[in-house]
Amino acid sequence: MSQAAVLLLGLLAGVIGGAVVGGVVGARRSRRLGARRVDDELRASGLEHLTGGADPAAAVVRVVREVRRSAAEESRARALLVDVLDGLPPAIVLFDSAGVVVLSNSEGARMLGGRHGEAIVARVVRDLLATGGDRAVELAGPPARHVEIAMRVLADGHRVAVVDDVTERRRLEGIRRDFVANISHELRTPVGAIVVLTEAMIDQAEPAVLERLGAKVHREAVRVSEAIDDLIELSRLEHDAGLDVAPVLAASLVREAVGRVAHAAEERGIGFRCDVSGGVDEVLVDERQVVSALVNLLDNAVKYSPAGSVVTVGVRPCTTGAGARGVCFEVADEGIGIPARDLERIFERFYRVDRARSRSTGGIGLGLAIVRHVAQNHAGDIAVSSREGTGTTFTLRIPTPVDGPADHEETS
Repeated sequence: MSQAAVLLLGLLAGVIGGAVVGGVVGARRSRRLGARRVDDELRASGLEHLTGGADPAAAVVRVVREVRRSAAEESRARALLVDVLDGLPPAIVLFDSAGVVVLSNSEGARMLGGRHGEAIVARVVRDLLATGGDRAVELAGPPARHVEIAMRVLADGHRVAVVDDVTERRRLEGIRRDFVANISHELRTPVGAIVVLTEAMIDQAEPAVLERLGAKVHREAVRVSEAIDDLIELSRLEHDAGLDVAPVLAASLVREAVGRVAHAAEERGIGFRCDVSGGVDEVLVDERQVVSALVNLLDNAVKYSPAGSVVTVGVRPCTTGAGARGVCFEVADEGIGIPARDLERIFERFYRVDRARSRSTGGIGLGLAIVRHVAQNHAGDIAVSSREGTGTTFTLRIPTPVDGPADHEETS
């Protein structure tokens, strides 16, 4: 029972006691005894300022008002506390010394009343009520989840449980570990080759041999440079504060991207067919990012296509995966294709379908990750369809106002 309730009962007892005694010794004496009883209760509770010398009934009225005001303040404070706790990501539950829930935020209430994974976590929380301490729980899913539970015992015997879903944190830690391991491996190979080749050149006097070794050093140096460029580009895309969006001619985006890979395509005898005749003229995008995405798609198409084949680049109006109207950039090749088992993973950083072939074609597996980030930055998506031996088509879909038409087709 709260102190306010005890006080109120004491005050009422004082008034009632005065009335009972008054039936025996008279009304004046009863009021005097009742008032003395009330004064005693108020002094004991530190609320004697509420009497003001009035009779007991008036004092009770004022005390009742004070109790109501205190209760209202307590209710407002509790509501504010609940609002604050609801703003915190972890599930938070406060138990009394008997293990009864006193307070929880919305995540805590969901956990206690949930099923499956939440029910497992709630059971662990109940187990920790007796012992306190921390525990990590892995939930199978799908998707798999990692939960950390902390139980703390407070000075008054209450206990507070904090349940934090650390799945995303664990995922990012794994990505960071993989990143360090992968980039160390990918840079070690060409740098090691440069060291060996330059050592061989030091002791070599024959011009023809020096020329051959110099060409190899140049090729490995280009691999290192491209890897660093990809790392910088991916980092920039991940941390850019916003897009530099402006109206751009769709045809100019395609021409710029094709121009950047034209030399590599010419060396392999690969041509381009650029088709922007699908009713798209001007689009509202970040030009630098979209060109970067198209360059990476075209670079892949050139590397994995046979000599004498044609890579097609198309632009057309379409509907994105989220249902928004926009524009689709398509890059289709006649190359070796991608096995079905790899299609879901090719946009992961450092993932490559054929590592042996990748060593000969260059690259460290960041190109398609860059394309994915460009799509995400534009609130769009990237799709792929492929069949081994017949070619691959990538479709970059971006929601954007589209002006058209621009009817022309060019082949190079």
